[in-house]
Amino acid sequence: MQWLTKNARALRLIAALAALALLVVACNDVVDDVDDDDDVAEAPDEQFLTLATGSTGGTYFPLGGAMAGVWNDNLDAVRVSTQSSGASVENLRLLDAGEVELIMAVNGVAADAMAGEGAFEEDGPMEDFAFLGNVYGEVTQVVARADSGIESVADMAGQRVAIGPPGSGTEVIARTMLEAEGIDPDNDIEAFSDTFGDAADGLRDGRIDAAFAILALPAGSIEEVATATDLTFVSIDDDLRGRLLDDDPTLSELAVEAGTYPGQDDEVIWVTNWATLYAPMDLDEDAVYELVRVLYEHNESIADAHAVGAQIQIDTALDGRADLPLHPGAERYYDEVGAE
Repeated sequence: MQWLTKNARALRLIAALAALALLVVACNDVVDDVDDDDDVAEAPDEQFLTLATGSTGGTYFPLGGAMAGVWNDNLDAVRVSTQSSGASVENLRLLDAGEVELIMAVNGVAADAMAGEGAFEEDGPMEDFAFLGNVYGEVTQVVARADSGIESVADMAGQRVAIGPPGSGTEVIARTMLEAEGIDPDNDIEAFSDTFGDAADGLRDGRIDAAFAILALPAGSIEEVATATDLTFVSIDDDLRGRLLDDDPTLSELAVEAGTYPGQDDEVIWVTNWATLYAPMDLDEDAVYELVRVLYEHNESIADAHAVGAQIQIDTALDGRADLPLHPGAERYYDEVGAE
């Protein structure tokens, strides 16, 4: 009987220890769950975004790479990669199709996309994208070989002219300017759809007579050609310029002083727009806020990688926006810093 009592006590002790062990395990599971939840709150999933830029011979491609590098260096939750493209028109179509999350495009071309006009008549209005901020001034530059005799856009009839890659802002404005002078780009000139890198080679070797290019000022590719080849820097005359400005409120006149390029002895009058960053309207608000903040607060780091980065300035971030809608994340940042 005494033996049974001792065994009963032992069994009760074992049962109590087992219950205590289960309680400890349960408590540990609760703590682990809390810790896991805290980790999720403190380290949200990274967002991987693609920025569509432009052709490798232009400004968008290397500048976009510099911007992505600075974003990736300064943001933990957002990673940006870049891809080359045909620039503005193609980029807006890529954005509308959901194939990329960020693009650079000329603001005038973006306004056409929003309205379903110009190059986007067949596409219809693209209404689900938003303005994030200006990057740099886009200058429509027109150059010709000096031996071509071209001194105005009207002189290009019958000539070999690079009008820009299909789907680029350069092609849009080149066609607009030629048509305004009564020149059919498809029939009255020999049109080349070169990137400006290829067009520069064509000017140098005599394969083409003239070229349009929307580039930052001064453009390294034009500097290189002008160093090796006699060029005419073709001013947009008063009449044509007046019609362009009347038709497109996002354009403005720009006087480029003599000596900006090798062999440029006189002032030349061109028109300028803005290269602007766009995203889908439904892109995460906090991500957009951080992208815009880093773009303007770390512009010097971008300039270290590409000289045009020096033109990324908060004072001009909203110039020429016209009726393009501002993304809420960008708007939050601009409200904080008092940008107008």
